Amino acid sequence: MKIVMIAGSNRQGATSTLLLRYIGRLLQGHQISATCIELNELELPLYSPDNEELSPNVQYVLDIVKGADGLIFATPEYHGSISGVLKNALDYMNVSHISGKPVLSVSSAGGPVGVSSLTHLQSIMRNLHGVNSPEWVSIGAGSQGFDAEGVPLDAGLRERVDAAVEKFLVLTRSLSVGVMSLR
Repeated sequence: MKIVMIAGSNRQGATSTLLLRYIGRLLQGHQISATCIELNELELPLYSPDNEELSPNVQYVLDIVKGADGLIFATPEYHGSISGVLKNALDYMNVSHISGKPVLSVSSAGGPVGVSSLTHLQSIMRNLHGVNSPEWVSIGAGSQGFDAEGVPLDAGLRERVDAAVEKFLVLTRSLSVGVMSLR
């Protein structure tokens, strides 16, 4: 199983990125390797439909997303929506990259929870024909701490993340079996 995770923050040490790294360790515990793309390290030019030639970084992202069995997107919540850097990356993608793939949405907000960004992200995934996982993860003020090993300090958050990852993996396996039976 190939899982691709995209950290959609342009900030060093972003909580959404720390949470995604934690999810990556949970996946390793299931003997699943995941590729994590951190958009603050892999710069993508501003999307323009007039650009016919893709930069190597954009082509890398598109190739790895297209080859994934499942996708996890993490974003900070800015003004009730996803980050601009994640939206820019998603603008390069089309139905051929996302269609039929399970997607887990993750957010971090300065307030109580980042539900608006999750709703927007899931809407984008529906438009790209992705299959939204029945759970999502949002972390808000008061539960944003991580220990030195990158484990969330909040036990309730750890439980929610574990449950969301489990449901995402069940969905990913189910869809993979369905695809295999169609071949």
